[in-house]
Amino acid sequence: MTDAALVTTNFPEPVDGRPDLLIIAGEHSGDEHAAVLLADLRRMHPELKVACLGGVELQAAGAQLLYDLTAVSIVGFVEVVRHYRFFKGIFERTLDWIERYQPRHICFVDYPGFNLRLAEQLAARGLSKKGGGAIGLSYYVSPQVWAWKAKRRFKMAALLDRLGVLFPFEVACFADTDLPTEFVGHPFVRASWRPPFRYEAAAPVLLLPGSRSAAVGRIFPLLLAGFRQAKQARPDLKATVVYPSAPIRALLETILQDHADLAASIELIRNGRENLSASAVLMSSGTMSLACALSAIPGAITYRLNPMSYWLGRVLIKVKYIGIANLLLDRPLHPEFIQGAASSGKLSEQLLRALQSREAQEEAAASAAELRELLHAGSDASAAKWLAKGL
Repeated sequence: MTDAALVTTNFPEPVDGRPDLLIIAGEHSGDEHAAVLLADLRRMHPELKVACLGGVELQAAGAQLLYDLTAVSIVGFVEVVRHYRFFKGIFERTLDWIERYQPRHICFVDYPGFNLRLAEQLAARGLSKKGGGAIGLSYYVSPQVWAWKAKRRFKMAALLDRLGVLFPFEVACFADTDLPTEFVGHPFVRASWRPPFRYEAAAPVLLLPGSRSAAVGRIFPLLLAGFRQAKQARPDLKATVVYPSAPIRALLETILQDHADLAASIELIRNGRENLSASAVLMSSGTMSLACALSAIPGAITYRLNPMSYWLGRVLIKVKYIGIANLLLDRPLHPEFIQGAASSGKLSEQLLRALQSREAQEEAAASAAELRELLHAGSDASAAKWLAKGL
């Protein structure tokens, strides 16, 4: 849809009358986490009427999809500015829809640049409870205030009714506010979680370039270059590339046209398959990197942003690592190669080490057990139970 078309196009009417719940998730990982939450919630309350701005996973879990936000997900200050009019159109249509159809409750999922601005406008218009209205606001998967924009927590406390966090240490980040904050368990340590990957020494390697088209366009060629150089030492090497959507697959295929020598060694597989075997991984940071860590797959992380976005990030973000597993463990389980530090030679070196070093494989297995303990924290918490209390 073009920018102009979006500005003049309303979202559809709710199919079952006034919704009990509107879920807003702007990225593939948020869509997947929210879909797990919604599936559990509907088992508890099958009568709930749910709409969403999210993606196909939420739709499959039973929500009416108003607009697929995951199809337009981008990251980086420069990229957001470049598409400002487009996102302003989505934002205005969302506000108009909420004001017209008055969902009883809204659950924001991550995506703070959009969701917190929306919460602010809902209060300003007198629609949310904190603004004097009737709509309750829950927030699931907190913005990373422990990494940057720490003062944002006070804004969240002023706008939101409740917060559910994925990591136990995040509760303490909001201790100096009056925002009710609850550790609700991480989806990846649920008893019913089916890991997307499993370690197998003789399996192909994984290449995971991410879920946003702009990032994939920068990162996938780098992963291919690292894979090609490793293949010179290991001519039998094969690779599996996991992608989240048809548009991303089309982009991957376009990029692969410039790497025809690798085509016979690479298989593209849609995300969603369980227990996909892998011997090592080269990947972007993000949710999939945590899944690889929990699956005891050794390898490396790489990331590249628009240069201006990267410079701003370096100024604003104060963390040692960009990989979630590395942050949780406070050590580089998956070594990170960011921006100018990323090269085909370094990625090839790390890929071969993951394939050939018994020490790297043993460290991955031990770290997976440690991560499961950290994320579970002895809790039987459930995101669905947490949200149900708010409803």
